[in-house]
Amino acid sequence: MTERRLRERLLLELTLLISILLGSIPLAGIAWIIVTRGLTTVDGLFMSLILLTLSGIFFLNALLELSDRGLLAFLQKKHSGTPKEPQAPKSG
Repeated sequence: MTERRLRERLLLELTLLISILLGSIPLAGIAWIIVTRGLTTVDGLFMSLILLTLSGIFFLNALLELSDRGLLAFLQKKHSGTPKEPQAPKSG
């Protein structure tokens, strides 16, 4: 493996790690809001929505990155090699 390919692979792994880390931090903020019992206030509700949105965006980025690498191949639909022929109608 060339040095350039190794550097690109390391950069992609670092991007994935940063996306997972930045997706986890807002979840810790939501846990803090729940612990301090601020979830029932209007500020707590809107802050929770904002933090969930941030977390969702970063986790979606990580999911798409894993999908591009082929690590989520088990989620893909399996295509059969030959398509089934339709049944001929019965005459009668």
